[in-house]
Amino acid sequence: MQSPPQGATASVKTSFVALVCVIALFFIWAFVTNLIDPLVKSMKVIYALGDREAQLTQFAFFIGYGLTSIPAAMLLARIGYAQSVLVGLGGIATGCLIAWSTSLSHSYLTVLTGLFVAASGIALLQVAANPLIAAMGDPKTSHFRLNFAQAFNSLAAFLGGVVGAVFLLKGPLFDKNVVVTDAMKSVGLSFVTSAYFELAVAIVVFMGVVFLVRGAIAASAPQISQAHVPVLSSLSSKWAKLGALGIFFYVGAEVCVLSGMIFFLEQKEILNVPSQAAGMVGPAFMLFAMVGRFVGSWLTTRFRATGLLALCAGSAALLCLVVIATYHMAPTPLAGVLPIPTFPGVYYAAVTTGFIPGFAAISIGLFNSIMFPTIFTITLERSSAPASATSGLMCMAISGGGFVSVAYGAAVDALNHSFPVGARSIAFLVPLACYLYIAWFAVAATSAPTHQIDEGASLGH
Repeated sequence: MQSPPQGATASVKTSFVALVCVIALFFIWAFVTNLIDPLVKSMKVIYALGDREAQLTQFAFFIGYGLTSIPAAMLLARIGYAQSVLVGLGGIATGCLIAWSTSLSHSYLTVLTGLFVAASGIALLQVAANPLIAAMGDPKTSHFRLNFAQAFNSLAAFLGGVVGAVFLLKGPLFDKNVVVTDAMKSVGLSFVTSAYFELAVAIVVFMGVVFLVRGAIAASAPQISQAHVPVLSSLSSKWAKLGALGIFFYVGAEVCVLSGMIFFLEQKEILNVPSQAAGMVGPAFMLFAMVGRFVGSWLTTRFRATGLLALCAGSAALLCLVVIATYHMAPTPLAGVLPIPTFPGVYYAAVTTGFIPGFAAISIGLFNSIMFPTIFTITLERSSAPASATSGLMCMAISGGGFVSVAYGAAVDALNHSFPVGARSIAFLVPLACYLYIAWFAVAATSAPTHQIDEGASLGH
């Protein structure tokens, strides 16, 4: 048997490195994104913010998707996939450096600006990487590749949460029994800015690796048939719009649950642990998601993606109901504790203590696992618009993470007036509504016609 030519072997190795680099993109943006969950707690304490104001940390980041994803798709059509990856990485590094400059400005606005810029870079990566990984191989296994890449996305999300808890929530600033001083706030802010500087350096180094294999990435990319893809054409496709709403509500649900996880778990009625400990437990949500995505990658090769999505969305909705329902169940009555009527034989409590509601909230991550990549590919396979345009619209919809998290924060603030103990449990009505839409989307997509993912016009809508 003849061995393959040396040039062919080198080409295969380069293509493999290119595939690894694209998968690494999913890791990088998830790590950056999930640093924000502990950052919400950090900013709330450092700048003495309310829940809604603290959630502006998420809003500033995710609104970046809303404002830049369609321009990102237009840029992708002009400069191609490989160059878009490099520009996107550069945007993340720049945003991290702006966040680092808060050490000079001491302004919450500087942090928000840095997050917005970083999100703009991630938006370009998302627009490029999702169709790219779907196209890097047999079309029949596109669900597998995207779910496999998203598994590493979940690993990075877990690590981002843990690293964020270690570096962004350390020090006496987050001790419930300590009086916070300006000196403590200054030290806490220095931990934040140092972490973002080190992250910027790491991303710049990775950009060098991507630059070396940019040719192989370009060779694997879907063909763009026109210089200016009509991005807004995605709005004429029923399934592009429905899929974008699915992404909007999925990301919104995940972000509001994750960003509120530290506050939820540290409550004395739940785990009653310090902020940093809650920050270490919270990322188990993404650890469950990672396990779910590895398993989901295998399941999508054997079962219909729409059925799996409906099952996962329904299960997540049920877990939200568990968190909400625990507000109304306890073995002993607490008459007079809450401003709600009592009835014979009916018992009330602020929240069931300990394990049950906490585990239910964390377990949502297991069923979140396949939602994003599956919604993405289900939509690409049904949209009548070009792939890059549809991808741009869906990446714009990632801004749901900002809008829904602010809605969740506002719900907590409003409920605190009447239900000061159970507000964070009852506010799970917000993600519950999101998961119910996703379940409906999956059922509706079951009977819709599909087509191969490409840049041309496809089926009617």
